[in-house]
Amino acid sequence: MLSISGITNGIVLDHIHAGRAAVVYHMLHLERLDCPIAIIYNARSSKMGKKDIIKLETSEDVLNIDALAFIDDGITIDYIRDGQIVRKQKLTLPKKITGIVKCQNPQCITTIEQGLPDEFVLTDPARRTYRCVYCEQKYHKSFE
Repeated sequence: MLSISGITNGIVLDHIHAGRAAVVYHMLHLERLDCPIAIIYNARSSKMGKKDIIKLETSEDVLNIDALAFIDDGITIDYIRDGQIVRKQKLTLPKKITGIVKCQNPQCITTIEQGLPDEFVLTDPARRTYRCVYCEQKYHKSFE
């Protein structure tokens, strides 16, 4: 069995769907961080069968929690201090997201106005559907 050492102080992103750690890594722009990062693919999980894990030895404030919850609201964040989990956080879909995805409507004002952030609001949590606040274009969040 592969043994991965723990971190002393930082964050563990746990319960990432197997094979999706790279998506999380890139959408959160973790490559911009100047800290040790470990990505574990296909770890055994009694709950999920297989899962991915990302370990970051950094401060808590580097994560965009809304972006993370939008990417995969099944992820659990473990906050680590002195080698111990001090807090666990379960995620829920954010009610509003800004600057995470782009509106696909070519006539939306966000494609014309420079610097106007793409904003979406959650309109149907059961279907994971968001709508652009400017043009009402649907964005259906799915990784299946």
